[in-house]
Amino acid sequence: MKITRQSLVDIMYNENDDLTKDGCKKIVDSFFEIIIDELCKGNSVLTSGFGKWSVRSKKQRMGRNPKTGKDMVISARKVVTFKCSNNLKDELIQK
Repeated sequence: MKITRQSLVDIMYNENDDLTKDGCKKIVDSFFEIIIDELCKGNSVLTSGFGKWSVRSKKQRMGRNPKTGKDMVISARKVVTFKCSNNLKDELIQK
């Protein structure tokens, strides 16, 4: 199932009688803005019971273009990693 921001807003709105659709949109947007801002600062984001997002630096390295087979340089970059919590792992195993 593909979950978009709008689908999160819709789910939140349908499950909460006291929230407006606009309020749900603000909550979802704020949640993602907080995560993005913290990751851009180089901080990790831990969501208790769900997992941890963190930024990892990768060094420049040699690679190969799979289409042409030619060697190429893969530039240094930062990537976001996610490690799920043990609670989430246990929940996935049970279902």
